[in-house]
Amino acid sequence: MSEEELKRDIGLCAHCQFMRKIVTNRGSTFYQCQLSATDPGFPKYPRLPVLTCRGYKQVSSNPIQPSQ
Repeated sequence: MSEEELKRDIGLCAHCQFMRKIVTNRGSTFYQCQLSATDPGFPKYPRLPVLTCRGYKQVSSNPIQPSQ
């Protein structure tokens, strides 16, 4: 996935420090919001793409790397 595709398909979660990428044994990928553990106002698995989020904080380095 290119950087452009990440932004289109995942949205803000692609570069949020509170996002945890989960890949299942069957190859499915989910994006879990870690803020949901302490604030019920955040969905555990937000509907993608996330275009606005009050908890968004850009990761300082190592965003999701595009797949080859």
